[in-house]
Amino acid sequence: MSSKTILILGGGVGGLVTANELRHHLPLEHRIVVIDRQTQHIHNPSLLWLMVGWRDASNLQADLRQLARRNVEFVQADIQAIEPDNHRVQTSAGEFAGDYLVISLGAQPAPELTPGFVEAAHTPYTLEGASQLRQALVEFKGGKLVVAVTGLPYRCPAAPYETALILHAYLKKRGLRDQTDMVMISPEAMPMGTAGPVMGQAIQRMLAERDIPYRPLTPSQAIDADSHELILNSGEHVPFDLLVGVPAHRSPQVVRESGLTNEAGWIPVDATSLATRAEGVYALGDVTVIPLPGRFQPDAALTLPKAGVFAHRQAEVVAFNLAMEISGRTERRAFDGLGGCFVELGDGRAGYGAGNFYHPQAPAVTLRNPTRYWHWAKVLVEKYWLWRWFSSRFANAQSIGDRLLFGRTSR
Repeated sequence: MSSKTILILGGGVGGLVTANELRHHLPLEHRIVVIDRQTQHIHNPSLLWLMVGWRDASNLQADLRQLARRNVEFVQADIQAIEPDNHRVQTSAGEFAGDYLVISLGAQPAPELTPGFVEAAHTPYTLEGASQLRQALVEFKGGKLVVAVTGLPYRCPAAPYETALILHAYLKKRGLRDQTDMVMISPEAMPMGTAGPVMGQAIQRMLAERDIPYRPLTPSQAIDADSHELILNSGEHVPFDLLVGVPAHRSPQVVRESGLTNEAGWIPVDATSLATRAEGVYALGDVTVIPLPGRFQPDAALTLPKAGVFAHRQAEVVAFNLAMEISGRTERRAFDGLGGCFVELGDGRAGYGAGNFYHPQAPAVTLRNPTRYWHWAKVLVEKYWLWRWFSSRFANAQSIGDRLLFGRTSR
């Protein structure tokens, strides 16, 4: 068995899990290289807690250079070009070539796609944005608060609605909820539409119970920073004192220039193996597009949501299959479309939705009723995540988080 090199582009959920799982399955003679422009891995689900001051930025980051403890190389560099057919990558640190290529560069918030967003809106979708929103909320004394999805697609289908629910709880604790008019605006037909109508209806009930009007099928056109108004496609102007926005996301430019994407800029992959059109090249997580077999909304084709839980499970599949191929073994695994996520209410409770997104008729997802148990389960996963993937002492520990989320271990 000759030595192989696997290049992993991106140090987010998918890249991190792929690297760790490959190292678990393969002997040290094989080289595993992670390339990312940032040294810090950020646990994105915690940004909503950072937004309201319930976490500090230091609590939700880990240094990717610590991967060296697990015999995984990390290169901090800007990726400038991807040559999939040659398994080569051009970076600011030079050229890298491998036997296999795994692309996990994610989906990037693109607030510039909505005129006025950068000048007038706050977003919890980045570390910097959540930190700035945190300060804006400290200064907020009541008024009109608008939570708006300003473009599609975006990552984490629950996050915009969690944002509204958490803000409701935060303002209530500060005694400002009665002085605040809240509204939730989205171009989607229902909350978390790709998870099916059961989830959508449940989220709508949660919003209604908290006196947060929900306006679906309401796309935004622009934001007027001077007048503090959200301009809808219909021409209506919605005034705000504080606007919390979820911008449209797009793939990184280097991905769009790779020759692997569809017209929208996402990488089509095999739904079960995550293989791309290029031999030996795999893509996973938010940078991909996977059509779903069912549809329950008229004229609305469904695709797998962009969420970390799927990147995680896809990474396990890709890593295992690559390791088996390199080892000359025949075992293979398939990504099955199972996944779940928490829905945080902000009052010490959370719900949990999980199911089969590959169900032949439509995603079969159910929501566990909000309880304190699910809130503390989310807290456990948050703490456990960085411990599992960055701790050298427990590098081969069984995944408590995986068992909680998937009802099994990853091994």
